Amino acid sequence: MRISDYWRLMDDEFGAGYSRVLSSTLVLAGAGGRTADQALAAGMSPRQVWLAICDVQDVPPERRLGRDVKPLRD
Repeated sequence: MRISDYWRLMDDEFGAGYSRVLSSTLVLAGAGGRTADQALAAGMSPRQVWLAICDVQDVPPERRLGRDVKPLRD
């Protein structure tokens, strides 16, 4: 997962403003007691950070891959 995918998932699940607050303030046990921003800066994979946030925020398994986007028709 790339960092852009991480932010897309965060924004889709929590909203553009609140996702930034969560990422910078929520301390994650699954990230070694760091915030998501700190964990990403320390080199932790965006996927691991996203899953740690999902665990703490009780994001249901069916939404952990992001929302379904219908393909555009030609």
